[in-house]
Amino acid sequence: MNNLDKQYTDLLQNILDNGVTKSDRTGTGTLSVFGRQIRHKMSKGFPLLTTKKMPFKTMVTELLWFLRGDTNIKYLVDNNCHIWDGDAYKAYEKWYDTEVVNLPFDTPKLTIEQFAKAISLDDDFAKKWGELGPIYGAQWRSWEKYKWDKLDFEFRIEYVDQIQNLINDLKTNPDSRRLMVTAWNPADLPNQVLPPCHYGFQVYTRELLFDERWDLFSDKPYDGNALGKVNTLDYLDDKNIPTRAISLMFNIRSSDVPLGLPFNIASYGLLLEIIAKEVNMVPDDLIGNLGDCHIYLNQIDGVKEQIGREPFELPKLNMQSTIGIYDFFEYLNIAKPSDFVIENYQSHPPIKIPLSN
Repeated sequence: MNNLDKQYTDLLQNILDNGVTKSDRTGTGTLSVFGRQIRHKMSKGFPLLTTKKMPFKTMVTELLWFLRGDTNIKYLVDNNCHIWDGDAYKAYEKWYDTEVVNLPFDTPKLTIEQFAKAISLDDDFAKKWGELGPIYGAQWRSWEKYKWDKLDFEFRIEYVDQIQNLINDLKTNPDSRRLMVTAWNPADLPNQVLPPCHYGFQVYTRELLFDERWDLFSDKPYDGNALGKVNTLDYLDDKNIPTRAISLMFNIRSSDVPLGLPFNIASYGLLLEIIAKEVNMVPDDLIGNLGDCHIYLNQIDGVKEQIGREPFELPKLNMQSTIGIYDFFEYLNIAKPSDFVIENYQSHPPIKIPLSN
């Protein structure tokens, strides 16, 4: 049974039934509840909702963009991913409306479609207008810190690669309680187009039981063969069968439940799969802690349509990639969205739900 879609549609119904009306920065208005959780066992299937068709390639492209440490939308636009176009366009639009409009010569204002095309075709334009500030990719891969140089009596900027530190710690100290990555950097919030909505995640590992390891190796129950359990464990080690399971818990301060949350669930599910592959562990639990869970008032009709749909079985993920063969961070620079394939994905049609930006 697909329990993920049920949890999700139950949350939508809970917001409709119990949400309080709140104003918001977009001026649209929301129904809102606070403090909810989504839990999914990765062995039950890849967490891509089936009660509406999800844009899997778009989600993969954005996650690879984060992991590369990129903060310019050119990579996204070049891969036909346009979910951040509006955030970049707002800066261009503000510049045009305050400065260009008063110039004595006629300079037509680009539409958002023309803006995205210019990002793709003109590197200088992309460098100027495609940058979103120190958002997720910068915080994950190059968090700035200042270190006092005792010899020169001055502060120097150094960078913390949280993803690299996480991978290293998982390989050397997998029982650590400090396996965390955060995107919430108070000093950088004023310089970001949007403060992080999903602001951090933590991973947790545990040792697999013998039976769990055997099940990974064989589709037949362990029959207590003559080799004995000790020798069988050595055999499983020789076959590089994982010895640990890994879980991931992500935290969201502000969740647009109809649009953003399905994307976040699938994205962190994929991140868990990628990390697990790199450190040779088995993806286990995916947990989402949700702060302000809201439905915008102009999304209610679409939400009601989705609630009435019966879920299909969850799909499977096939990573046609070289994770674990190349150096992980070299791999991130050459990885393509097409390296990740969803198999047996059956879903209901898309639902047009407005985005309040």
